Amino acid sequence: MKILVTGAAGFIGYHVARHLLDSGHEVVGLDNLNAYYEVSLKEARLAELAPYSAFRFVRLDLSDRDGMAALFSEEKFQRVVHLAAQAGVRYSLENPMAYADSNLTGFLTVLEGCRHHRVEHLVYASSSSVYGANETMPFSEADNVDHPVSLYAATKKANELMAHTYSHVYGLPTTGLRFFTVYGPWGRPDMSPILFAHAITDGKPLKVFNYGQHKRDFTYIDDIVEGVILALERIPDGNPDWSGLSPDPASSRAPWKVYNIGNSQPVALLRYIELMEAALGKTTEKELLPLQPGDVEHTYADVTSLQRDTGYAPRTDIETGLRHFIAWYRSYYV
Repeated sequence: MKILVTGAAGFIGYHVARHLLDSGHEVVGLDNLNAYYEVSLKEARLAELAPYSAFRFVRLDLSDRDGMAALFSEEKFQRVVHLAAQAGVRYSLENPMAYADSNLTGFLTVLEGCRHHRVEHLVYASSSSVYGANETMPFSEADNVDHPVSLYAATKKANELMAHTYSHVYGLPTTGLRFFTVYGPWGRPDMSPILFAHAITDGKPLKVFNYGQHKRDFTYIDDIVEGVILALERIPDGNPDWSGLSPDPASSRAPWKVYNIGNSQPVALLRYIELMEAALGKTTEKELLPLQPGDVEHTYADVTSLQRDTGYAPRTDIETGLRHFIAWYRSYYV
């Protein structure tokens, strides 16, 4: 198939594009290569994709309405994996307009392209951050997600609502994937794995928020990619048993679905740091700090829905995943 992958120079987008290419698909990768983090890492990921004859890169901003409309018109994509977004919970406290441009306007241009050109299936990135103030563990798609604690989370919840509108009004099949703390080779340098690895390697004090009591459902990138591909292959056709009298928040009469993708094995932050220190063969001082504004205290994914519908089964334990990550980290940074 001919598949558009937005955010192809990003962490998850790169891995998904590579998997699709290895599976024989034609991939058009879109990215604006913004400077939220070092562009050199994004360019290095693209260099890994460049040898594939079935890959073509398009540098384009999602908020460019005319450019996006022309891209969809010219390429006639069969399916779309939308992973581009302005990421980062804490950055949303500093630069909120970037989230409106990319995560709201940008998502709308993707929806419009899919609608007008009869895309078979749109799979898009949501986030575990939508669970916000919810304290029920593990997080289930049946839980209420009306209390986000960051603007980033609010835009991801908005994406789910926007997608439902297009599924309901236009019959566009859409699937939202709530990712849980993804890590692995080629990861984002603003996220904890690389920040921690830098600090431990350089012997610098490590800032540990919430006094290290955070629990995160760390999910290795290969398991995330498996879930994305399985979801892409399963086109939702609507839930005939859905009722507005007792509505299921994760499905609809329309061809719309939302799933968690996680490891379903949360790990305390201090334990995660201990494992990383062991993999690096070094230790460093920890500066224990309070919870930061916008942070969710714990994440823990209930993935039974995705397992039931697609056969998804995360396989990578935290020890194995960190060993793979550190091997890549040393090859790229050290």
